[in-house]
Amino acid sequence: MILNILQLLIIILIIGFAFVIPIGKYLIKIFTDETDTVLERYTYRFLGINPEEQMTWQRYSQAIVISNLVLVLLFYATLRLQDILPFNPDKISPAPTAELAFNTAISFVTNTDWQNYGGETTLSYFNQMVMITCLMFTSSATGLAAGVAVIRGLSQNGVNNLGNFWVDLTRAIYRLFLPICFVLSLVYVWQGVPQTLAPAAIATTLEGATQTIARGPVASLESIKQIGTNGGGFFNVNSAHPFENPTALTNSLEIMSMLLIVPALTYTFGTMVRARRQGWIFFGVFTALFMGFLAIILPAEQIGNPLLTEVGADQTLSALQSGGNFEGKEVRFGIAQTSLFVTATTAATTGSVNAMHDSLTPMGGFAALSEMLLNVVFGGKGVGLITLIMYAAVTVFLVGLMVGRTPEFLSKKIEAKEVKLVSLALLAHPFTILIGVGLALVWPKALDSLNNPDAHGFTEILYAFTSVTANNGSAFGGLNGNTPFYNTVLGIGILLGRFLAPVLPMLAVAGYLAVKPRVPKTTGTMSTNTVFFGVLLLASILIVGGLTFFPALALGPISEHFELASGKSF
Repeated sequence: MILNILQLLIIILIIGFAFVIPIGKYLIKIFTDETDTVLERYTYRFLGINPEEQMTWQRYSQAIVISNLVLVLLFYATLRLQDILPFNPDKISPAPTAELAFNTAISFVTNTDWQNYGGETTLSYFNQMVMITCLMFTSSATGLAAGVAVIRGLSQNGVNNLGNFWVDLTRAIYRLFLPICFVLSLVYVWQGVPQTLAPAAIATTLEGATQTIARGPVASLESIKQIGTNGGGFFNVNSAHPFENPTALTNSLEIMSMLLIVPALTYTFGTMVRARRQGWIFFGVFTALFMGFLAIILPAEQIGNPLLTEVGADQTLSALQSGGNFEGKEVRFGIAQTSLFVTATTAATTGSVNAMHDSLTPMGGFAALSEMLLNVVFGGKGVGLITLIMYAAVTVFLVGLMVGRTPEFLSKKIEAKEVKLVSLALLAHPFTILIGVGLALVWPKALDSLNNPDAHGFTEILYAFTSVTANNGSAFGGLNGNTPFYNTVLGIGILLGRFLAPVLPMLAVAGYLAVKPRVPKTTGTMSTNTVFFGVLLLASILIVGGLTFFPALALGPISEHFELASGKSF
């Protein structure tokens, strides 16, 4: 067990977090550079973009919504026309249904990457490359651009300017995602991940049977899948597939990729708003939440299933076996790296999986689900930081009420307009999740999609709506989401989760704060760049999240945990 902990802390976490400062500095250079590259200038000219335009929050939000809408319509069309499009050597047919195409188009455009289909049996190479992989770049860059726009707004003093969305989007793709993904793709190919346009391989087994082995342009998709915290897999079993994640090295690289950009944004934030200590406080809160949930998942999975212990199964960790709950896990990764992968993918809203989450112990599932419910344990690039800023505004507001002062954050007064917008973003997240779960429980035949009854079945429904609303996209399993009801309702949940919680409201908050003058600090000003404030912020996140979601968690994984402890099967 000690070796497992050292493996997590030393080999992956410390190495991954060592990039916080260099990546943070590089992000600052990307988004504050006053010159454009030749490729960027040609791109602006081709798209008819004026790179000199400085956008208000309304204009910035409009650009995000319109670009996303156009991409949804374009991707929907390519999915429906798949049968007549090129690069389909395996003759995959028929094209996705209207409901599935609607759900998939919205999912990948918004960086959710929820999949109600098996990639190798549903999509052609054309859609896997030209649409899925390309959308992973644009959706990742859109989230990062929104985060940088909010940072700009908070750094302004009396200027209504959040930057230029098209410039931010283009620079994020050309200067950040493409170079990193190119290198990662080569490493993945070296490790055995396919990158080919050849059709599926036909092999003859030792018994003489014929086996079809799906392959394709996997490495290029795999790299942006993790770096961009997208999560959509080329194959149905995602990063548990040996062609997507063949070795312990690729598994470690995938975990580090998920945690490469998001932590670095705290350094970018602190530097751009000229409050670097504030950025480190945010980094500390992110890390405390992450380590807390990892400390729940790892022991829960390592201890294993008490019902198996009662019948004589040896689940102890030893030199001869990994022990613990190994159902649904890959032997080549083990309990430790699987637990870290589960924690990272639900924390960074990536959604890729290297194990079946449906087979996690109840407390393992509780931790993964809770990370998405809070949606602020690092979170996706840009959006995770936006959510933490939202909670910081709530914290200073609550403290201001206690002491009878107008709350301030970064020397800007947080007034009624900002509090209302933050409240909208806070309420939209649980509203979408809980209303969706309620509909699934009463909608005719919706429960027919469940493979498990009782508390575990409820957890499967809760996990699905939480995953799409939090723009995570990971599947708990045990729930058939490819039905007209789930494709439609989950698609609506994706839209609400992307734009109402928290991107558009927080862009508005940033715009309103940008035009406000800075107020001088007084003896009554609460400092937000101290460890004390970090503790208050952490407490606010847990209290608000607990009050909002504890009843739902009690009906699902918590109830299941006590059923298991009492000797019942799950």
